[in-house]
Amino acid sequence: MLFILLQKVEDRKSIFQAHVAQVHSKEDVAEMTRILLSDRRIARATHNIMACRYRDAKTGALRQDNDDDGETAAGSRLAHLLGVIDATDVCVIVSRWYGGIQLGPDRFRRINEVARQQLELEGFIPLKGSASTAAAAKGKKSKK
Repeated sequence: MLFILLQKVEDRKSIFQAHVAQVHSKEDVAEMTRILLSDRRIARATHNIMACRYRDAKTGALRQDNDDDGETAAGSRLAHLLGVIDATDVCVIVSRWYGGIQLGPDRFRRINEVARQQLELEGFIPLKGSASTAAAAKGKKSKK
C-alpha cells in the first residue's frame, strides 16, 4: 500500500493528519491500520479515527465501517463524508494529537478538512479548481 502524507493541520496545539489508501476488503483495511500503527508516532496519537467504504469482491455489496477510537462520533462523521462524496474502495484514517486545549465542535471540522484534502490529493475527489470541477460547475450554471 502506498500512502501520500499531507501536511499536518494544527489548531490550538492539536495536530491532525489524514492517511488514505485504496482498499477492497476488510483484510485490506486491517493491513492499512497495521502498517500505520507500526509507526510509533502515529500509534501514540491521541486518536486514530477510521472510516472505509468498499465493494465486496464476491457479492458486489457496498461495505462500510468506522471507528471513533475514543473521539466520540468522529468515525461516523468521517463515514458520512465518504458517503456524501460517494467514495468507494477507500479507507481514511485521521490521526489527532491532542494539544491540551479543547476544540469543541471545531475538532470535527478539522478531521473532515484534512480527510477531504487527502482524498482530493489522492484522486478520490476532483481537486478544487480542476478542469473537471470547473466544467461541472459551468454545466450546472448553464442548466438554469
